[in-house]
Amino acid sequence: MTEKKKILVVDDEENLRHMLQVMLKKQGYQVEQAANGEQAMEKARQGSYAFILCDIRMPVLDGRAFLAACTTAGINSTVIMMSAYGTLEDAVGCMKLGAYDYISKPFNSDEISLVLKKAEERERLKDENRRLREEVVRRRPLGDIISRSERMAEIGRLVLKLSEHKTSVLILGESGTGKELVARALHYCGVRRAGPFVAVNCGAIPESLLESELFGHVKGAFTDASQDKTGLFEEADGGTLFLDEISELSLPLQVKLLRVLQEEEIRRVGAATSQAVNVRVVSATSRDLAQEVAAGRFREDLYFRLNVFPISLPALRDRIEDVPLLVDHFLEKHGERMGITGVRPSPETLQALVRYRWPGNVRELENCIERGLVLCEAGALGLSCLPESVRRGVGIERRATDIPESLSIKKGGEALERALIVRALEQTAGNRTRAAKLLEISHRALLYKLKEYELG
Repeated sequence: MTEKKKILVVDDEENLRHMLQVMLKKQGYQVEQAANGEQAMEKARQGSYAFILCDIRMPVLDGRAFLAACTTAGINSTVIMMSAYGTLEDAVGCMKLGAYDYISKPFNSDEISLVLKKAEERERLKDENRRLREEVVRRRPLGDIISRSERMAEIGRLVLKLSEHKTSVLILGESGTGKELVARALHYCGVRRAGPFVAVNCGAIPESLLESELFGHVKGAFTDASQDKTGLFEEADGGTLFLDEISELSLPLQVKLLRVLQEEEIRRVGAATSQAVNVRVVSATSRDLAQEVAAGRFREDLYFRLNVFPISLPALRDRIEDVPLLVDHFLEKHGERMGITGVRPSPETLQALVRYRWPGNVRELENCIERGLVLCEAGALGLSCLPESVRRGVGIERRATDIPESLSIKKGGEALERALIVRALEQTAGNRTRAAKLLEISHRALLYKLKEYELG
């Protein structure tokens, strides 16, 4: 027989508690009672309840305080609030504190039954997602990291070891080598996989907004702060925060990040007090941080704090044996999504893909295959499906001195522009923010041109 789900009814009105107990028992639940929030906390710590029905207005410890205490104590029961004085503000406030739903008194058995059935369905879906995620981790512990090279195999073994610890990891490598994939593998292979994984590109957010994004702010902290905002560190509590392009952080923000790593607490912008956070920080950069330290652009103490375990990812051109494997993977991945299955590369196509230098690394290869699927015919990925640069094997070695065969000024200007972008990316080790500065264009304009010239 299916085990009866346990429900705790919390209300200072004895008659209501008794009525709910009778009602819920008829619906097949096992029911216990508590007269206030304090009694409910004692019971919740001692036993496991699937659901808690809790009144808002009670003596000793009211419903809101009980919700906050549940969060602090790590009690995972689904909490549904009740009140005879309910307002929209009360409902929203309870949801923010972690309540699943809110019902107003008086209510009938159908209302209670409907809310509980919805909550049960949510729990079933959460359990199913958790099982599926664990099955994916079991079958492919390193997620979408596809490789047969020995260097990547070493990285895979290291990731599995590091995933069980909170040790800071710094992932190094050119743009497009898969730094975020490694960060996700560190999270989902380890003890934190049930917690959130939050990723942020430090170079993609204006410096004036980045502090608020990372640490949050309180209402009135600055002109546009019309309400409290939760920062990314709080969102990642219990899980992992991935800080991509960590080298783009300003020196003042580097100081604040160092304090968070040392004290394990954050302070929202404009707040008077700090709050503890339990976050594993994984960072990444395409730049040489040691050189940045020597140049005075990156704090040495933060560098040592982040660089406890460095993982250096090879460029795709340095593990060219992985190209055929990745081609098959991306053909299957995007073919299934696009409804174009069974596509195979011709021998000439595969030869061109292996010969190309891939300045945009795995990301550029994936974009190339996705584009090819759109153009392919009769289930074959031919040479004509590839960008011209890949067909010609230009890659990273193209220079601004290359002169196109055509005498068209328009085409010549485009070739020069493309070559300058490639050179800027080379000089900045693939860092797009710095490359945009060298090219004297905006970051958004560079992203558009990278797409236009199929540079990944």
